[in-house]
Amino acid sequence: MGQSIREKYGALFSQVAQVSKAADKITEFNNYQEANPAAKKFADILVHETIPDESEIKNLESLKELYEKVTKEGKSGLILAEHYSNLDLPEILYILEKTGEDWAKDMASRIVAIAGMKLNESGAFVRMYAESFTRVVVYPSRSKDSIQGTEEEKEAEIQRAKKINFAAMRAMDQCKKRGQIILVFPAGTRYRPGKPETKRGLREIDSYLRLFDNMVLLSLNGNCLHINPETPDDMLSDILEPEKITITASPVIECKSFRKGILESLPEDCADPKQETVDRVMKVLEEQHEKEEQIRAAQK
Repeated sequence: MGQSIREKYGALFSQVAQVSKAADKITEFNNYQEANPAAKKFADILVHETIPDESEIKNLESLKELYEKVTKEGKSGLILAEHYSNLDLPEILYILEKTGEDWAKDMASRIVAIAGMKLNESGAFVRMYAESFTRVVVYPSRSKDSIQGTEEEKEAEIQRAKKINFAAMRAMDQCKKRGQIILVFPAGTRYRPGKPETKRGLREIDSYLRLFDNMVLLSLNGNCLHINPETPDDMLSDILEPEKITITASPVIECKSFRKGILESLPEDCADPKQETVDRVMKVLEEQHEKEEQIRAAQK
């Protein structure tokens, strides 16, 4: 068994605290957060020591096509990716940069992740790790479902959530205008083995299909950072175990046509058309994932 983040990198925590700038409380005024280069130097240590060199992106040309639609045609670009660990975003950027292609390095610099508040509000080291990458921070729907307190406190928190998410939509619109590419984990949480509900797409992802021009779906095989089953809510207890990462990109998909095709195939009495569109996204991701798993199994 590997080491936890706390065990392997605990000695860096005090240095991390000195460079961290991100707010420990998210509001509607600070939820667009540019990457902090000073913090990224520390995050890069973890990434470079953990992700094996043989890791790769398959169908890289699809990402290049998406990049060119954004940079040359002025289209908006969306990446929807599977989510297994808190290394998913940095490994996507790292492996993209490692290709050595100029366009790939520029694409990596343009990617803006949609992130939940927990990464900012769970402690200094987790916050530093998150601020290594440019993010639009949202109030996750799963968090809204678990709001506690008096009725007055619940209502205040609900209003806070609305303000944060409205501001996030404005920030995302500005990102699109700047030629940045939005990356979203449609399940909204890391997949936990034995809990299939953590791999179900959130229905609000349907809104992204309406708001973006083109997208690429990324399936992820291999995992270098496993949730510790004994302390699943403590991110610093996640276990580091280097393993080859294979990222598989779908062809570029025209978002509105994809969504329209699904909606037109549904019966008129469909109870939740939005969820159906998201379920189809997750199905494509799962099919890509399983195909790659078969290839990896055959190579062992």
